[in-house]
Amino acid sequence: VQQAALLPSVPYGFRRVDGDPLGALAVSPGLLRRVLAGIGKELHAQGFRRVVFLSGHGDLGLKTAGLTLLNTPFEPQPAAPWPADLARRTVFISTGHTEQHGYHLPLSTDTLIVQAIAEGLAERSPDEVICLPAWPYGVSTHTREFPGTLNLGGRVFEDFFLAIVDRLAALGAETICFSNGHGGNHSFLVNVVKLAGERHPTRFIATEWLHTTGPALARWRTSHRGGMGHGGELETSYILHIRPDLVRMDLATTETGFISTDNYFMDWVEGGKLIANPPWSDDTVSGLYGDGTLGTAEKGRLWLAAAVEEKLGLARELREQHALRQSARAWRAEVGDVVR
Repeated sequence: VQQAALLPSVPYGFRRVDGDPLGALAVSPGLLRRVLAGIGKELHAQGFRRVVFLSGHGDLGLKTAGLTLLNTPFEPQPAAPWPADLARRTVFISTGHTEQHGYHLPLSTDTLIVQAIAEGLAERSPDEVICLPAWPYGVSTHTREFPGTLNLGGRVFEDFFLAIVDRLAALGAETICFSNGHGGNHSFLVNVVKLAGERHPTRFIATEWLHTTGPALARWRTSHRGGMGHGGELETSYILHIRPDLVRMDLATTETGFISTDNYFMDWVEGGKLIANPPWSDDTVSGLYGDGTLGTAEKGRLWLAAAVEEKLGLARELREQHALRQSARAWRAEVGDVVR
């Protein structure tokens, strides 16, 4: 019996034939090949012998050994053009991942959460932000021993999103913020932001550690430190609110035995002075780290609302930073002219 598993679509980065504005974010064919090859390589490593990419946009210039591209008809979806006032808005790039989250949560947990936050933000303040579709493939070098975990690769991830920032800057975006749903992406997003700042010094480009890190995080949690690490109370609550049909609470477990010391421990936002990358299997049997049994849909609703407000605050702060820096540059230029 042959079975097929359908993974999340690649939402942008390729040429489009339907006039969708996301086609303006097309990267080079060579870089797109590296992205798809990274996805396919990890699937092959996990035992999938036939990886097929479905496309309704032609061959996309992809002629690479090991990649099968199947052109499929599709119904174009209406899409709004890039707004004329793009420079006045903050563009949010949501980065999720496809990876295991214990026995009870879907592989798409990270992506579903940041997508829900982005949709809530766009609805909350449509004139202040532009939210790209959530990107579903990130970097996992620590949980790859657990089935269902993909790994795009750090260098490919960095190169791809640096190219996306380049495209957005060319379109006129002045403030860009990465909204991150997967801890493994963080250090690579920092590199993207640093490199992008060098390339586009007149823009303000930033990232965050993870979503939902304000006071609301502690306000409604009932777990102790370690209960929110991965697939725990926070993410379980989110998915119970967003997609309860994808949650198996009868399989939810508690694993909080992370090997902790004063300067290295694990929770939703990792703490301590040390940064390390030990094998995840040192600390968990199921792939979960935290307490999934404490998740509730009501907590998920509250945390989602709080995360939307956090993002709106970040959007406004980015624009404030950008405006202040523009003023400072103008003042220095004027003073320099006077001195000369």
